Amino acid sequence: MAVQELEIGTSWGKELWDQFDNLATHTQKGIDFFERFGNFIRDRSAIEVEYALKLRRLVKNYQPKKNKEDEENEFSTLIAFKNVLKEVADLAGQREVVAENLQNQVLQGITLLAKNLRDERKKSLNQGALLTQSLHTQIGTLERAKRSYEKAFREAEKALEGYQKADADFHLSRADVEKQRVNMNIRNSQSEDAKSEYANQLQITNKLQQQHYQTALPEVFNRLQELDEKRTRGMKEFIKRSADVEYEVSPIIARCLEGMVKAADSINEKDDSMIVIEKYQSGFQPPGDIPFEDLSKPDPDAANNSQTHNSSTGLNHMTGKGTTKDKLKKRVGIFGIFTGNKNNLSTDGLKEDFSDLPPTQRRKKLAAKVQELQQKVAQEQAASDGLMKMKGVYEANSMLGDPRTVEEQLNESVNRLDRLRIELQRYQKLLDQANSQTCNQHSPQANRVIQNGQRVSRHSNGSSNHENNHDDNGEDHPDDAGSLSSSASPESGLGTSHTSLPGSGQGSTNEQPLNDEYYDADQPLGTCRALYPFDATSEGSIPMSEGEELQVIEVDQGDGWTRVRRFSSKGWEEGFVPTSYIECTLYA
Repeated sequence: MAVQELEIGTSWGKELWDQFDNLATHTQKGIDFFERFGNFIRDRSAIEVEYALKLRRLVKNYQPKKNKEDEENEFSTLIAFKNVLKEVADLAGQREVVAENLQNQVLQGITLLAKNLRDERKKSLNQGALLTQSLHTQIGTLERAKRSYEKAFREAEKALEGYQKADADFHLSRADVEKQRVNMNIRNSQSEDAKSEYANQLQITNKLQQQHYQTALPEVFNRLQELDEKRTRGMKEFIKRSADVEYEVSPIIARCLEGMVKAADSINEKDDSMIVIEKYQSGFQPPGDIPFEDLSKPDPDAANNSQTHNSSTGLNHMTGKGTTKDKLKKRVGIFGIFTGNKNNLSTDGLKEDFSDLPPTQRRKKLAAKVQELQQKVAQEQAASDGLMKMKGVYEANSMLGDPRTVEEQLNESVNRLDRLRIELQRYQKLLDQANSQTCNQHSPQANRVIQNGQRVSRHSNGSSNHENNHDDNGEDHPDDAGSLSSSASPESGLGTSHTSLPGSGQGSTNEQPLNDEYYDADQPLGTCRALYPFDATSEGSIPMSEGEELQVIEVDQGDGWTRVRRFSSKGWEEGFVPTSYIECTLYA
């Protein structure tokens, strides 16, 4: 049953065939985390006798640090551990018998299981390294056989040319001509032997590579998966066992123990395995067989191909962390969003269209972006509807307020809504294009094909890397994200209004471009006071002094920055300041 479940879609050997280093790192982190849990039990046993104060201090020491880059918070084991810490904080004041039972029944089991897991992991990784080294060695043998064949082939051609010249030269004796003929036959024989050896080594290499990626290495990965699931199940069992120790102390802490059991039951090794797949799956397919190159056939482009023949094959193109070669760039700040370059980086250091990610990860990012924009559109639409109703009330009863003040805010809301819709359409189109692409994409080390007798490289989307990027019909394919960004982005001011406003000149059935001046007329949402001085070190930010009063133009969107405006000797200045440095008072 377990093997059948692995074949359905949770098998590391099938889904993560190219993630050897990432799986090794993941299993090491898992065992380290498991041992850290054992240290937690040990220290907790010592602190139990010191009652509530030391027990709460223990929980604080082992509280996982909040780090956006640490994605292990996705796993059910860490979530359960956090819940356990909350329950342990309520167990202060219990007797020393709890410490003794935890020491004897839980800590010893954790230590023993952690040692077994480390031994099993080391054995599996050593086997995987040997398999990989064996494949590298065979590929090296293939390269040497290929070079020998090339050398013998050239010598045979040279011997044939020498014999032809000798046979045509009437000044040479028959013995000299016969000597050239014998030399030609020897060289031809050596060339054929080298050719046979090259073909034999190619067949062996392809067979070994197929066995490596389809059988041998998946078995190692599946054993690592079983080891990781055993660790996860052990975490679950020891949390329950520590809860059982607490049940014997007092019925007063029964509710705390129930919470710990609930946290333990929330752990699911299959779900954690699926999270690992979702985290590291690239979407590429394993490399295909290496084609045979027959040098005896005439090749007009041989000179052009000589450089590409010397390029390494197979695993030489694989990276240490999977199939994505380039590391993701660090976040460069939020101020890059104001430029019009289609290659801008988003706040998390990725390109705006996520084109630098593998296919599977790119579709996930695009889907999340579409969902985020849909929520923003819904919120802005609700705000616009509210302002429209308020405007109607003011028009019906001028004693309640001036409709013109609401109209200006309504126009700004409509403009923001238009920009959000344009951006939503852009990302929806990118998502549709990503979904329409087939998943049968080869990994980078297999993106080499023979085309018209010439070896060329391929991009991840399967298009040949020629000087001009055309399809079969000779049509260009411009960057969709770039065209949208340049023609209908919020920065270009070409968004359209879909809500009719009396006297605004927008919102009719004929779409009209927005006025740039109107778009920049941001009304303050409130005021803020600087709690600390801030020196602007990045483009787009402005400095402020402690106690300075500023206008809030845009609230924090979740990136830790607030857009403000202030009046100085140079006139009005706008920019971003850290949200944690200010105290905001927004208008009702």
